[in-house]
Amino acid sequence: MAVKKLSKDKVKEALQELTKFRLIAPAKSDEVVIFKQIENPDEAYLEYGNSTVPPKRVVFPQTETLFRFLRGSPELKEKDVEEEGTTVIFGLRPCDARAMAIVDRLFSWDYEDPYYLKRRQLTTLVGLACVEPPSVNCFCTSLGGSPFGTEGLDILLTDMGDHYLVQALTEKGEKLQETLSAHLEDAPAGDEKKAEELAAAAEGKIARSINTEGIPEKLPTLWEHELWKKVSAACLGCGICTFLCPTCHCFDIQDEVEETGEGRRARMWDSCMFSEYTLHASGHNPRPTRRERTRNRISHKYSYYPKRFEVIACVGCGRCINLCPVNIDILEILEQVVDAS
Repeated sequence: MAVKKLSKDKVKEALQELTKFRLIAPAKSDEVVIFKQIENPDEAYLEYGNSTVPPKRVVFPQTETLFRFLRGSPELKEKDVEEEGTTVIFGLRPCDARAMAIVDRLFSWDYEDPYYLKRRQLTTLVGLACVEPPSVNCFCTSLGGSPFGTEGLDILLTDMGDHYLVQALTEKGEKLQETLSAHLEDAPAGDEKKAEELAAAAEGKIARSINTEGIPEKLPTLWEHELWKKVSAACLGCGICTFLCPTCHCFDIQDEVEETGEGRRARMWDSCMFSEYTLHASGHNPRPTRRERTRNRISHKYSYYPKRFEVIACVGCGRCINLCPVNIDILEILEQVVDAS
């Protein structure tokens, strides 16, 4: 399908067209940007760097009822994800789309998770290229990503000043572009070349980096190294680094029953930075301190996950650096891993 142009004065009309689906877009609440379902196009806030909370919760809800039951009855009322309908996530950054593509590997690995995969199937991702790095702590280019990356996306939008360049990347993207055809025009001559120049310039503006070569293989050799005690000393165990990470995917499953006998099985996000995460019923905890928990977090992203799925479970969005209340910096930790002997 031909590359198109969406004039900025027609964005609200296009978003209104998309409200016939379940439309998720960045919205501002005080000074925090989150992805939420919108029905009024005025709620969408596209002039943002990156959202505080990644849009992963659209396909992997923070709390989700899997099925309901009545105590003593063999019947279960399962969650029907299709009732949520077709979803369009509009305006997410390339790193967050790539994160979904990375996590897809886990949820379709040894067991296909029907809840996650059905949502992914019903969701179309419309990305917004980063003409300017959203944060000084972005390091996506160190991990195979790019401010103009297309992995995981169905459509890529590029801000060209008075309009967006609209590039459909998949069959789902082409169908959505056709849905918006009344609001689109042919892209001006030279727009694609200009977008390539903007992409090269954006990559050059990424200020921080890490050479990840050899890190997945080295981490297991540092199991008892003193660096883990050092880098975890300031950690509060709050879990913000995992809850706001677009690739973290750990969850707990619990059964909840009311006095009436009605109950549900629910899953909710969990964090390997919590002491309860590995606490056994016996009282034993194989990761008793933040030293072990920090070691696990870094090793999981940069060693265990690439060993299993051949990709590092980090996209360099910088959220864990920006929002850590005690300024723990994953890049500084990785630099110490590289230098450790």
